Amino acid sequence: MIGMNIASLRKSYQMTQEELAEKLNVSRQTLAKWEREESEPDLQSMMRMSELFHVSIDDLIHYDKEEHMGIEIPPKGKHFFGSVTVGERGQIVIPQKARKVFHIEPGDHLLIFGDEERGLAVVPKTGVVALMKLAFGDKED
Repeated sequence: MIGMNIASLRKSYQMTQEELAEKLNVSRQTLAKWEREESEPDLQSMMRMSELFHVSIDDLIHYDKEEHMGIEIPPKGKHFFGSVTVGERGQIVIPQKARKVFHIEPGDHLLIFGDEERGLAVVPKTGVVALMKLAFGDKED
């Protein structure tokens, strides 16, 4: 899996094997072996690729594009949690992994923002309130 991920990231960054190998201080043949999964990169090389491609080492090693509906490895700190189906009354269910990562609990209030060109954003109300207090100050009367 790591070999496919290295090749995919290298291509998405429009790099040749030679260019990436040079950045990692390895030979093109070594990189080719990693991509064919005939050998695996050492930890130092994985760390460098993680930095170069802005992905986590875990995703570099384990990410399975097919499990994520064909979506490429997301940048570090960005997530793709899958898809949801809108119910008859417009309700959606937030995937468990997303709730865990963003600490969303039953009863929490979420705000929905929309931009016709960029899509929807779902933001916890507490985060927006904290941002407003920071921006406008928490003035006492």
